[in-house]
Amino acid sequence: MRYTAMIVGFLLATLTAVGAAERSPADYVEFTVHDIARSKAFYASLFGWTFTDYGPGYASFDDGRIAGGFTTDGTPHPGGPLMVFYAADLDATLVKARAAGGVVVKSPFAFPGGRRFHVTDLDGYEIAVWSEK
Repeated sequence: MRYTAMIVGFLLATLTAVGAAERSPADYVEFTVHDIARSKAFYASLFGWTFTDYGPGYASFDDGRIAGGFTTDGTPHPGGPLMVFYAADLDATLVKARAAGGVVVKSPFAFPGGRRFHVTDLDGYEIAVWSEK
């Protein structure tokens, strides 16, 4: 059942992208988490994401720029590629990250093209958030 829910979520996200204006090559990210409800609350508070639940072990999101999902099928393995998410207001998103329980591991810094910060989510995944401002 868990794999069926994951496949359905992936297919729905993929079908949504068909015919869409040029999407980034990275268009789906999946996190293995301890608690889907807790992860949904964390990411909803940062980015305003909404979710589609596919049973108790999988939920997907699609914000128009990137799609993905949360699964409880497995053990969280923080690390791997760094996922970088866009936010129009970096400072407000930093406040939201802290309020949601995120741990800032790199304070906002400038880079060619904008500013960004790094935060770990509630399962220990490090993500980056950037803005051109």
